[in-house]
Amino acid sequence: MTAFDISRYHCTIMLDRLPDLIDPLEFAEKKRRIVGSMPLNTISRIQDMVLNGEAEAKVDLEFKKEGRRVIVSGWVEADLKLECQCCLGPLDWPVHSEVHLGVVSSIDEGNLLPETLEPLLLDETGVIDLADIVADELLLAIPSIPQHSHCASPKTETTNVDSRENPFAVLAQLKTIR
Repeated sequence: MTAFDISRYHCTIMLDRLPDLIDPLEFAEKKRRIVGSMPLNTISRIQDMVLNGEAEAKVDLEFKKEGRRVIVSGWVEADLKLECQCCLGPLDWPVHSEVHLGVVSSIDEGNLLPETLEPLLLDETGVIDLADIVADELLLAIPSIPQHSHCASPKTETTNVDSRENPFAVLAQLKTIR
């Protein structure tokens, strides 16, 4: 075991249950990493969208500082079961979402972030619900209208606009006669 392994061990929080509230600034100062899983039925914002609330979302988030900026990076992963909006049957929807967040305290700070980072806006308390981060990532991965590929609406035949005769062609001919 090297000194790197020892310091990494002390910085990673591996719990059976992830914390509800986290302080990203404190976690970044201590170079913490959160690894674990969260039941989908504890994430209120997606409960109505998934059929398998007993499943879990796996989380691996690292908190660090780059200069003065606090960065949260890692991934969120879950095997969601959604309801197909065409046949109303279950639809398996695997999600693996990369997380790249810059912690900000105002919208103006968020506008200054590089394009590679999404803003994570903290309120005056300085803490955030970990389920909100997970919910945001899962919600972004869920399609607005979930449906099986075989349930997709059939392609309607489009008529080629160029092949149809222009109804005003006769008027154009009359215009050139005068």
